[in-house]
Amino acid sequence: MSEVYAFIEAEKTTHNVALLCRLLKVARSSFYAWLAGEKTRLARRAADDALAHEITVLHLASRGAYGVPRIHAELRRLDRRVNRKRVERVMRERDIAGVTRRKRRSLTRPAKRAVPAADLIGRDFTASAETGR
Repeated sequence: MSEVYAFIEAEKTTHNVALLCRLLKVARSSFYAWLAGEKTRLARRAADDALAHEITVLHLASRGAYGVPRIHAELRRLDRRVNRKRVERVMRERDIAGVTRRKRRSLTRPAKRAVPAADLIGRDFTASAETGR
């Protein structure tokens, strides 16, 4: 939706805002609300960039091992109060990821040369066409 508002912002010098809003089927009040929030969005983006710098420093100090939980714990230890979901979002947007542990391998594996056991009962599991229920 912000692309629509950005388009209206770019074209408002050549066309009337009310006309553009009517053609694009958006409320004029929502365009002006979006326009008023620009300063807030820029401030949040600057704060996210500063947080990303701190996260990058901590991530590099851990030699790339720390993920979201440990980065969040380190930030809390440094008296930087920030939400874990925000840390997760910033790390995801900037492709910062910790090292994940290997998946556990199963301890029991079938032998490659194992011979299947003989069928001592002689059961037949093929489907028959006579049981047409």
